[in-house]
Amino acid sequence: MIKKTAKRVFLSGGAINNMEWLEVSIETTTLGTEVLTGLTLSLGINGMVIDDPADLERYLADPRAARWDGVDEALLTGRDRGAQARVYLPNDKQGLARWAALRRGLARLRREDGAGRYGALAWTLATVREEDWANNWKAYFKPFTIGERLVVKPTWETWAGEDGRLILEIDPGSSFGTGQHHTTRLCLELLEKYSRPGQEVLDLGCGSGILFIAALLLGAKRAVGADIEENAGKTAADNALLNHLPQSRFAVYTGDVAADEALRRRLGWGGEWADLLLVNIVADVILALTPYLAGFLRPAGCLLVSGLIEDRAPEVLAALEGAGFSLIERRRGEDWHALALRRRQ
Repeated sequence: MIKKTAKRVFLSGGAINNMEWLEVSIETTTLGTEVLTGLTLSLGINGMVIDDPADLERYLADPRAARWDGVDEALLTGRDRGAQARVYLPNDKQGLARWAALRRGLARLRREDGAGRYGALAWTLATVREEDWANNWKAYFKPFTIGERLVVKPTWETWAGEDGRLILEIDPGSSFGTGQHHTTRLCLELLEKYSRPGQEVLDLGCGSGILFIAALLLGAKRAVGADIEENAGKTAADNALLNHLPQSRFAVYTGDVAADEALRRRLGWGGEWADLLLVNIVADVILALTPYLAGFLRPAGCLLVSGLIEDRAPEVLAALEGAGFSLIERRRGEDWHALALRRRQ
């Protein structure tokens, strides 16, 4: 899972117990962390931690920071240093292939960044054991509120905050989605706005299940999730059960929706059944799915799309408008965009 904190936490890395990982440490800047996030997501890399002192400065400047118990003194050292991204890849054939693709991507970014806005992008490589890092990031994943009605709480924390909020309990394990990164947060904000009781919901690229679980907590009658990674299917189902949702209200499938017609049929493609369709992936995957999205969604149904880095958002919006959707709202968090669209009747 890509993770951000002061160390920022937002996505998590696929995991097999006790396996060995490649740890790639990359010197960068605050702006560079967003660019690197887009690069890693586009390469299918599901493990990254970003350590950016700028996050700590924003935290310390926020009056709400006083509500917390304090700041780890270790985080206060080196506040004048640059940001660092640490990418985790399984030390196997697939991981080595992605490492080669990442090196090519870093070389391309250095060529394109003549002004040095992304930092040195120099990297070092090490190996680590699963047990040495898999749980360390949990210290930085605390409960937090989203919108007017939701609070996201990791399973190992307690919540004693505002009454009346819906508590979404999550253990992302090795799947995308803690809700802390802009991609998921923006989608959750839009979901809160456009969800209605009794809806039927489809979540493509469901990861940890955080989005379809939120939809169910907000009153959806039924939700279906799908993800290309097998581990995500199990994680999403487990998280739904953690939130005391009966199995009759959700189902999770795994596979490549864009490439597998049989899977699309199992998900109800052509039946135009979903009231709300959630797609929080990356631009290239959204573009590959675009020809099929209307076939899942009822006329006038709502499509929420997130995971769009700024320079890809216009391209994706144009493709969706060409596929029968009309933009009703756009939200932005730093360089990331989320869109709410309506299927034209």
